[in-house]
Amino acid sequence: MKEQELVITPLGGLGEIGLNCQLWETASGVVMVDCGLMFPSDEHLGVDVVIPHFGAVTAVKDQMLGIVLTHGHEDHIGALPWIVRELRGVDIYGSPLTLALVEHKLKEHDIFEFAQLHPVLPHETRMIGDLNFHFFPVCHSIPQGYALGVETPVGRIVHTGDFKLDPNPLSGTGTNLKRFGEFAGEKGLRLLMSDSTNVERAGRSLTEREVKASLDSIFANAEGRIIITLFSSHLQRIQEVFDLAEKYDRTVVISGRSLANNIETATELGLVKAPVDLHNAYASVPDLPDSKLVIIVTGAQGEPMSALSRMAFGSHKQLSIHSGDTVIMSSRVIPGNGRVVTHLIDEMYRQGAEVFYESVLAIHASGHAHRDELCDMMFAVRPEYFVPVHGEYRHLIKHGRLAVDCGVEKEKVIILEDGYPLKLTMDGAEKLDPIPVDYTLVDGKGVGDVGCTVLRERRILGEEGMVVVSIVTDKESGYILTGPDITSRGFVYDKFEYMYDDAKCLVVEEVEKSLNGLSTSPLQDNIRGVLRQFFRKVLDRDPIVVVVISQV
Repeated sequence: MKEQELVITPLGGLGEIGLNCQLWETASGVVMVDCGLMFPSDEHLGVDVVIPHFGAVTAVKDQMLGIVLTHGHEDHIGALPWIVRELRGVDIYGSPLTLALVEHKLKEHDIFEFAQLHPVLPHETRMIGDLNFHFFPVCHSIPQGYALGVETPVGRIVHTGDFKLDPNPLSGTGTNLKRFGEFAGEKGLRLLMSDSTNVERAGRSLTEREVKASLDSIFANAEGRIIITLFSSHLQRIQEVFDLAEKYDRTVVISGRSLANNIETATELGLVKAPVDLHNAYASVPDLPDSKLVIIVTGAQGEPMSALSRMAFGSHKQLSIHSGDTVIMSSRVIPGNGRVVTHLIDEMYRQGAEVFYESVLAIHASGHAHRDELCDMMFAVRPEYFVPVHGEYRHLIKHGRLAVDCGVEKEKVIILEDGYPLKLTMDGAEKLDPIPVDYTLVDGKGVGDVGCTVLRERRILGEEGMVVVSIVTDKESGYILTGPDITSRGFVYDKFEYMYDDAKCLVVEEVEKSLNGLSTSPLQDNIRGVLRQFFRKVLDRDPIVVVVISQV
């Protein structure tokens, strides 16, 4: 590469919520910005998590200079265990809390020694190759989040990370636009890359003080137990609950491994002051009147194995929902989770609880800037070029239009998608040819071994079921010695099993055809094909057919 050249390649986060990951490449090497995962959707049957395709990373791993993290949410750090295995000895930069969460994650995967962690305090700088990173603190839904101001060979760039503007935050310094303006200088930025998540929301985001006031009113009026579910990383909200519990003389019980781990980490860093008598439900639940208990649990998105879901549906060993409970769902419903969350809310009402959620009361403040705040950021830094990041495709388009309204020239708003590199030079900017960035699916210990074919088979198994045909033939003559036997799973009720007599006749016919030389195709394929055709004709179903032929 030329000395005055920068190529930014998004590997995720531009076209979906999650998977945030970029490569910044100059003549001196490559820096990765964030390394996040995405949680699977309904189409990813059985998959645990989705991570970026790291082929582009392994191709340049000899030039990798380090990984810079904006904050500690899973969609920004969750894929690190998989890439750290490839980049042994890699340097990772981030805030103390972010790196504490990374350390815990790497130790869980037994690869902590594969990385060097470098804590960075607010407003500090780190020179990585010929990129000078400034770490600007921003207000978000997790403490110690950073935006990145980067001095590059082709000018100054700001990557906002996830941010919002809160003029009077409950903790931290908030997002100081004056600092951003000073970094941009009189001429403004060369490039702004800004969070697009809430571009469809007009005005300004709710403040955390407003949320705390709403929670206070619920605490003041609740007569039974208060059960609150939130993201385990929302440490400021957790602190608010601790403070309100103390104010109203309630004892706090928590349930959820990630919740317990994050509270412990934040307490050690001095970011959370936990109650002295904090209880973990898996160890003990204090025998107190309902009016004296607050229970904080995971499960804000209705996850089937979360503490709240198990409480609602009766599978939690220590806790359950019962009449008189007040349940506070203090989080935004992630797109795609609406149906399962609604089902969970209905079940809790069925158990006699009163449920508060975002659409009925101001009990959650987003950590992402709304439209007016996004405009404020653009006016503060006055970018020449603008690239919207962190959002689905419609978010990127709408944020690009907003940038034009804020004064950015239309031809200098660049809509990137995953895999499309952007090359910046002193003379301009251009999109390069795309590179492969298909998702990598993680299923148990398997990484990348589940693809479209496996997912299609899983979908068919779930929708159509499976039929297994087994026969034993003579090795020399090919005649059937035993069978055919047909069994099925998830295909038909017992009353339809009369069909199997006809199916067995079809199998015998195919064996006889092969014996008489009437078929040149493999016998297994022939049997599979004729049975699928038969089942489609009789039942309009197309199960997976497995044919097992043993020879003796």
